[in-house]
Amino acid sequence: MSYSILQTRRFSRQYKKLQDNVACDVDLAVETVAAQPTLGERKKGDLAALLVYKFRSQGQLYLLGYTVDNGVKLVYLEAIGSHENFYRDLKR
Repeated sequence: MSYSILQTRRFSRQYKKLQDNVACDVDLAVETVAAQPTLGERKKGDLAALLVYKFRSQGQLYLLGYTVDNGVKLVYLEAIGSHENFYRDLKR
């Protein structure tokens, strides 16, 4: 059974700025994470609650940051973007 998806405001703003072909790849990544939330790599330190799923689109590496609430079976989409400044922007 897949988890439900909930977008944060930061994620929805970043998603709107993506090109259509990249947005399709993001949609596939979100479906993958919803089906199996443990795929992502758990971060350490300040971002210990965050999981990051890495995928490629248009020859560029993108990161999908999310948190999981197993009690209510929800995946919260936190951020999407290229690797450059991804973690720095999440700490803000």
